[in-house]
Amino acid sequence: MKRVIIHTDGGCKGNPGPGGFGAVMVCGKHRKEISGGYRLTTNNRMELRAAIAALELLSEPCEVELHSDSKYLIDAISKNWIVGWKKRGWKTAAKEDVKNQDLWLLLLAAMHGHKIDWRWVKGHAGHAENERCDELANIAVAGTSLLEDVGFQLSRS
Repeated sequence: MKRVIIHTDGGCKGNPGPGGFGAVMVCGKHRKEISGGYRLTTNNRMELRAAIAALELLSEPCEVELHSDSKYLIDAISKNWIVGWKKRGWKTAAKEDVKNQDLWLLLLAAMHGHKIDWRWVKGHAGHAENERCDELANIAVAGTSLLEDVGFQLSRS
């Protein structure tokens, strides 16, 4: 299996507000940077989008080390919250609907076939790749081609 190191970050200008994500992917001597922006979304959705976008680019099963400053993302996987949500029909332990279910489903699909080591990093703490992902997210949100976050819009109706 190829070994890929992925760093991700997402953010919003207001929450909800315009948002963006960035990811840096490294496999051996190859490096790829990706980003995207949305007109109206949330910070958590952008954190999830970053991981999904990066994992979806992998064309074969890989051994992945995925770094994120999002406790929401990392804890949902490493503390098995997502397993409980699925067992309860996408309800939280408090019997409320799980937020961002559309993206959690996309993430599960993107994870399929990969061996992923999920690692939390402290955000805005001088970690070079995390800072680069933050830059990419900010560049994306400042862009003129922001996408519509349909899942967010549907969750508000």
